[in-house]
Amino acid sequence: MTTGGASVFAPAKINLALHVTGRQENGYHLLDSLVVFADVGDRLHFSPADTLALQVMGPRAAGVPNGPDNLVLKAAALFGPGHGAEIVLEKQLPNAAGIGGGSADAAAALTGLAAFWDQPLPGPADILTLGADLPACLAACPTRMQGIGDVLDKVPPLPKMTCVLVTPDVALSTGTVFQGLETTEGAGLSDPEWSDFAGFIGWLCRQRNDLAAPARALTPKIDTALDALNARPGCALARMSGSGATCFGLFAEKTAAQEAAAKIGAAQPNWWVTAAQVL
Repeated sequence: MTTGGASVFAPAKINLALHVTGRQENGYHLLDSLVVFADVGDRLHFSPADTLALQVMGPRAAGVPNGPDNLVLKAAALFGPGHGAEIVLEKQLPNAAGIGGGSADAAAALTGLAAFWDQPLPGPADILTLGADLPACLAACPTRMQGIGDVLDKVPPLPKMTCVLVTPDVALSTGTVFQGLETTEGAGLSDPEWSDFAGFIGWLCRQRNDLAAPARALTPKIDTALDALNARPGCALARMSGSGATCFGLFAEKTAAQEAAAKIGAAQPNWWVTAAQVL
């Protein structure tokens, strides 16, 4: 076990495309998604303690549970009894926003505590009980995620790009969004293939987010966010991430993305808006 403290970064997850391709009898949806990560996120701090405790702090801590419902503590519990740590979760990402905040935190807890306690990671089946995004968030690199989140494949190297993330001041329930799907039998992604930014955007435009329509039916603010992104010079593609309500815009030029984030943030001061590098 580590005698001093340790910190782990939990990057934001972005579903650039998300196809729902089926549903199992147990209710789990089958997905085909291109997942990437950004250089903005939460941070977890670990310090020695006899028992396990979690403190949630930071600008986005409001509404985040600090008890057993938090995925960080559920991740810690997978290591079994007898382990102690004081965990501080520094929340920078909005909650229930479709950018994997809770899943990214849980993945960071797994990797951080495995090192902190000098323990192997729990088994894949146990990790998947924390959520479909956990395997991808553990990988934390551009990934094609299929099945119930348990099938990961590499994709061609991504071109350099900057994204603008826009989260309206509304929280969406993932379960409610899935319930609004008209069909759960969509076609999967076309084979990932690109060589530059233009080719990547062209490929991405031929994909979709099947959860966008039911999410937009729940709140018009998603359309407002997409309109704001599409209105900014240099935005090559705007789309909703995951089950929403966060939307992203992709930019080839970092300066254009930063200017877009500044303009949208000024127009919507109650929204979470940031420019970030796609990792």
